[in-house]
Amino acid sequence: MAERTWENTYELTDEQLEQLEEAESLMEGMDLTGAEAVLLAMLEDAPDCIPVLSNLGHLYGKHLSEFENAVGYYDRVLEIEPDNAWARDARRRYSRYIGRD
Repeated sequence: MAERTWENTYELTDEQLEQLEEAESLMEGMDLTGAEAVLLAMLEDAPDCIPVLSNLGHLYGKHLSEFENAVGYYDRVLEIEPDNAWARDARRRYSRYIGRD
Protein backbone atom coordinates (compact mmCIF):
# COMPACT_ATOMS: atom_id res chain seq x y z
CA MET A 1 0.00 0.00 0.00
CA ALA A 2 1.30 3.47 -0.87
CA GLU A 3 2.39 5.80 1.90
CA ARG A 4 -0.39 8.22 2.84
CA THR A 5 0.33 11.91 3.12
CA TRP A 6 -2.62 12.55 5.46
CA GLU A 7 -3.21 11.62 9.08
CA ASN A 8 -5.32 8.53 9.78
CA THR A 9 -7.35 10.32 12.46
CA TYR A 10 -9.67 7.40 13.16
CA GLU A 11 -6.85 4.84 13.19
CA LEU A 12 -8.45 2.75 10.47
CA THR A 13 -6.73 -0.42 9.37
CA ASP A 14 -5.30 -0.71 5.88
CA GLU A 15 -8.19 -3.06 5.07
CA GLN A 16 -10.76 -0.51 6.22
CA LEU A 17 -9.07 2.22 4.21
CA GLU A 18 -9.09 0.03 1.12
CA GLN A 19 -12.77 -0.81 1.64
CA LEU A 20 -13.65 2.88 2.03
CA GLU A 21 -11.75 3.68 -1.16
CA GLU A 22 -13.64 0.87 -2.90
CA ALA A 23 -17.01 2.18 -1.66
CA GLU A 24 -16.19 5.72 -2.75
CA SER A 25 -15.08 4.45 -6.16
CA LEU A 26 -18.30 2.50 -6.53
CA MET A 27 -20.31 5.62 -5.63
CA GLU A 28 -18.40 7.67 -8.20
CA GLY A 29 -19.17 4.98 -10.78
CA MET A 30 -22.83 5.04 -9.70
CA ASP A 31 -22.75 1.44 -8.48
CA LEU A 32 -24.77 2.48 -5.46
CA THR A 33 -25.86 -1.04 -4.56
CA GLY A 34 -22.23 -2.14 -4.49
CA ALA A 35 -21.16 0.85 -2.41
CA GLU A 36 -23.99 0.24 0.03
CA ALA A 37 -23.04 -3.45 0.38
CA VAL A 38 -19.39 -2.59 1.15
CA LEU A 39 -20.32 0.08 3.70
CA LEU A 40 -22.97 -2.01 5.45
CA ALA A 41 -20.54 -4.93 5.74
CA MET A 42 -17.96 -2.57 7.24
CA LEU A 43 -20.57 -1.26 9.67
CA GLU A 44 -21.25 -4.78 10.94
CA ASP A 45 -17.57 -5.10 11.89
CA ALA A 46 -17.23 -1.57 13.28
CA PRO A 47 -20.63 -0.08 14.24
CA ASP A 48 -19.13 3.16 15.56
CA CYS A 49 -16.79 3.89 12.66
CA ILE A 50 -17.28 7.57 11.86
CA PRO A 51 -16.04 7.39 8.23
CA VAL A 52 -18.40 4.49 7.47
CA LEU A 53 -21.37 6.22 9.11
CA SER A 54 -20.57 9.46 7.27
CA ASN A 55 -20.26 7.70 3.93
CA LEU A 56 -23.58 5.94 4.50
CA GLY A 57 -25.19 9.29 5.30
CA HIS A 58 -23.74 10.72 2.10
CA LEU A 59 -24.86 7.71 0.05
CA TYR A 60 -28.42 7.78 1.37
CA GLY A 61 -28.76 11.56 1.27
CA LYS A 62 -27.07 12.62 -1.94
CA HIS A 63 -27.35 9.55 -4.13
CA LEU A 64 -30.46 7.68 -2.99
CA SER A 65 -32.60 10.55 -1.63
CA GLU A 66 -33.42 8.44 1.42
CA PHE A 67 -33.26 11.42 3.73
CA GLU A 68 -34.52 9.68 6.89
CA ASN A 69 -31.72 7.12 6.61
CA ALA A 70 -29.16 9.84 5.90
CA VAL A 71 -30.23 11.83 8.95
CA GLY A 72 -30.13 8.67 11.06
CA TYR A 73 -26.52 7.97 10.11
CA TYR A 74 -25.50 11.57 10.76
CA ASP A 75 -27.29 11.39 14.14
CA ARG A 76 -25.11 8.40 14.99
CA VAL A 77 -21.97 10.28 13.97
CA LEU A 78 -22.95 13.18 16.20
CA GLU A 79 -23.70 10.90 19.15
CA ILE A 80 -20.11 9.65 18.92
CA GLU A 81 -18.48 12.92 17.88
CA PRO A 82 -20.71 15.88 18.82
CA ASP A 83 -18.31 18.47 17.38
CA ASN A 84 -18.28 17.00 13.88
CA ALA A 85 -19.25 20.10 11.89
CA TRP A 86 -19.42 18.30 8.55
CA ALA A 87 -21.95 15.77 9.89
CA ARG A 88 -23.94 18.51 11.60
CA ASP A 89 -24.19 20.52 8.38
CA ALA A 90 -25.14 17.47 6.30
CA ARG A 91 -27.73 16.40 8.87
CA ARG A 92 -29.24 19.89 8.82
CA ARG A 93 -29.40 19.86 5.00
CA TYR A 94 -31.21 16.50 4.83
CA SER A 95 -33.40 17.19 7.85
CA ARG A 96 -35.11 19.94 5.90
CA TYR A 97 -36.39 17.39 3.40
CA ILE A 98 -38.14 15.37 6.12
CA GLY A 99 -39.53 18.35 8.03
CA ARG A 100 -37.14 18.00 10.93
CA ASP A 101 -35.02 20.93 12.07
